[in-house]
Amino acid sequence: MKRLDRLTTTEVSAWVQQAKNKAEHGKVIDRIPQLAKAYPSWFAVHICCKSGKTISFGDTACVFPLMSVIKTFSLLYLLEHLGAETVFGWVGVEPSDAPFNSLEQLVSDRGRPRNPMINSGAITLSDKLPGKDANQRTFLFCQWLNQLAGCQLSLDEIMLASVRLTRSKVNEAIANYLGEAGYLENIEIALDTYEQICSMSGRVEDLALLGKLLAFDNGCISPQNRRIVNAVMLTCGLYEASAEFAVRIGLPMKSGIGGGLVAIVPGEGAIACYSPALDNIGNPVGAIAFVEVLAQELQLSVFG
Repeated sequence: MKRLDRLTTTEVSAWVQQAKNKAEHGKVIDRIPQLAKAYPSWFAVHICCKSGKTISFGDTACVFPLMSVIKTFSLLYLLEHLGAETVFGWVGVEPSDAPFNSLEQLVSDRGRPRNPMINSGAITLSDKLPGKDANQRTFLFCQWLNQLAGCQLSLDEIMLASVRLTRSKVNEAIANYLGEAGYLENIEIALDTYEQICSMSGRVEDLALLGKLLAFDNGCISPQNRRIVNAVMLTCGLYEASAEFAVRIGLPMKSGIGGGLVAIVPGEGAIACYSPALDNIGNPVGAIAFVEVLAQELQLSVFG
């Protein structure tokens, strides 16, 4: 069986070209002006292996906001600080068949967020991050990730201003409903924190380093919490397309509307991609196409 650290740059180059061709069917999001500035043709990949080997290819100097990819790591952060029993008192782990920002589903679930990877769950967890206000919460969280993973994330103030300028009315409605249902202590701080952590930005290498935290034991993260986060990513990380890609790819993955995607190969390493052209669900077309061919060629599925 061919595995991640035997990968060659020649193979990566060929698969990137295939993925870029598929990305032409996607569309850069235009709801947030700063995100709309990305070129649909940009593509970057960075692979970190347990052996220490790395492969980098494409537009690796691009800096992009993690957006919803950060939901994976806010879940990990709270599991590490507060424990699973507390965290899953606030959010569930059930997959969603509705869009990531569905208010209707939250209402039908009587205000309990279905999982941490959709907006209702992530806004709820943003309300619980350590710190007295959104600025302090974002700073402490960013600092924790950078120290643990050795990455260089930072808050992109220009992106945050753009997000605030076009604040999602749906997210406001979700937060208000969560507040009424008793899941939020402070609606405005929860929304502000959520917008700030989604605007944390880095390069594709930074995202791969974050992914490494979830790929194998590094003495920093509890193995149980690592398993929990990977399981939630596998079943919920690509929104209502999660089940389809669990079958086709078989790796824990998380996407963001900024074009970022991280895929975990348990025991081996992490694959991070940046490809800003999205499908109609909000997943990056090129990034998923690349991980799919990689996983199939190297037989990386966690299901053997």
